[in-house]
Amino acid sequence: MATDFLDAAAAIVGSDAVLTGEAAAPYCADKRGRYFGNALAVVFSSDTQQVAEIVKLCSANRIAIVPQGGNTSLCGASVPLSEGRQIVLNLSRMNRIRAIDPVNYTMTVEAGCILAGVREAAEQNNRLFPLELTATLDHCEIGGNLSTNAGGNGVLRYGNARDLVLGLEVVLPDGRIWNGLRSLRKDNSGYDLKHLFIGAEGTLGIITAAVLKLFPRPQSSATAIVAITDPAIAVRLLAHIRAICGDTLSAFELVSRSSLDIVFRHVPGTAEPFAKRYEYYLLIQSSDVLQRPLDDALRSAIQGFGAGILEFAVTADVEAAESWWKLRKNISDAQKHEGISIKHDISVPVSRVAEFVARADAALHAAYPGVRIVTFGHMGDGNIHYNVSMPDAGQNEIFIAQQEGAVNKLVYQVVRELGGSISAEHGLGQLKRDTIREYKDPLEMDLMRNIKQTLDPHGLMNPGKVL
Repeated sequence: MATDFLDAAAAIVGSDAVLTGEAAAPYCADKRGRYFGNALAVVFSSDTQQVAEIVKLCSANRIAIVPQGGNTSLCGASVPLSEGRQIVLNLSRMNRIRAIDPVNYTMTVEAGCILAGVREAAEQNNRLFPLELTATLDHCEIGGNLSTNAGGNGVLRYGNARDLVLGLEVVLPDGRIWNGLRSLRKDNSGYDLKHLFIGAEGTLGIITAAVLKLFPRPQSSATAIVAITDPAIAVRLLAHIRAICGDTLSAFELVSRSSLDIVFRHVPGTAEPFAKRYEYYLLIQSSDVLQRPLDDALRSAIQGFGAGILEFAVTADVEAAESWWKLRKNISDAQKHEGISIKHDISVPVSRVAEFVARADAALHAAYPGVRIVTFGHMGDGNIHYNVSMPDAGQNEIFIAQQEGAVNKLVYQVVRELGGSISAEHGLGQLKRDTIREYKDPLEMDLMRNIKQTLDPHGLMNPGKVL
C-alpha cells in the first residue's frame, strides 16, 4: 500500500519531488537536534493545486501530513513524530511573489518565500515589511512565520505576524482550497477566518499564500545602547521614551551580562560597548519615514530620565549601530557553542517584566546554586527569552536530564502568577504540547479541541503538535 501511495504522490508532484529513506532523513529532524521523527516520504509541492491533491490523497489513505517550510521551529512543530503514518509536505519550492501593490501597501507571496527575500522585495519597491527574526532571517519561510505567529524585534511598533496579514490562501484538511487572499483593510462580513490558521502551527490547514501589509520605508534612524542597574529601570525607561518619542520607537531589547559573556567567547568581532562591565544593557532603536536626525531626540529622552542609567551612547551611524546589534543578534547562535540549555520563551505584561526576572532568578538560584541564567529579549512587548543551564558542560548534561521539568515548573509558576504566557513567539509544537494544559484555561483548551475536530475530524494535520 505504501508503494501505491508513493506512486500516486509522484504522479502529482513528479518523482524527483518525493524523497524516501536516507534522502528524507534531514527533513525529519529539527535544526537544534532535539527532535527526530519518521515519515513515509518528504513531498515537495510546487503550487497550491499540488498541495490540494496531495492532501486529498493523504486524506483518502488516512496518512497524516506535517507541513514544513524552512524547518526553523524551536519547538519541534515542523518535524514528524517518531510513530504513525505520515508524510512531510515541504512548501519551499512555492517561493513566488505573486504581486506587489505599492499603492495599496500590500504584497502577495507564497508560503515558501524566505523572509529575507520578502523584506528585500519590499525594499526594492520603497516599502517595508517589518517582520524581522534576527537568528533565522535568511532561512525561515513566510508560511512558517505565519503558522507560528512569529514575533521578533519590531513587534513593539508593528505587531506580531498576525498583525501583518490581510488575507490567506489555505488548503483545508479535506483538500479544498480556501481563497481568502483579500487585500482589504476593512472587511466586516463575518468571522475573520484567517486568524484561525495564523498561529495554529499547521494543525488546522496548510497556509499556501498570504497578502502581507507593507509600510513606509524608514529614511532615518538612531540607536542607543544603555547600561542600567536592573530590569526595573528598563520598564520605567521604556514608558518614558515612548511618551516622548511616540511611534518612532521601533525596538527596545534587554540583554543581560551572561548573554554578552557568551557572545564575546564565541562570536568574532564583538567587544564590550563600554570600558566598564555592567549587568544589564538595553538596545533601543528609533526610526522615522522623514529624513531628519533622530539621535538628538533619543539622547535627550534618555538624559531626561534620571537615576538608574549607568552609561549610554547614541548613534545615527549605521555601521556603529550594527556593531551593537551584533551583540543582540548573535546570542542564540553563541549559546549553541555552550551546549543545551533549558529554554523559555515567556511573556508577561510589560510592566511586570522586572518582577518576573527578579522572582524567577531568586527561585532558581535558591534551588540550584551556581546556575547560569541567560536573560534577553523583547522588553518592548514583554517577551523574554530566559535560558537556564550550568556553566560546566558535564554538570550541565546531568542537570538538564534530571531537573528540566522542575526548572520549568519554577519558571512557569512565576509566569502564571504574573498573568503571562509560557509561549510568547515560538509556539507550542511538541515541546510544550502537554505542558500547556497546566497553564491554559480548560475552557480555552476545549474550544481549541472543538475547532480542531470540526476542521480536521480525522486528526491528519500535523498530529502531536499544539494539542
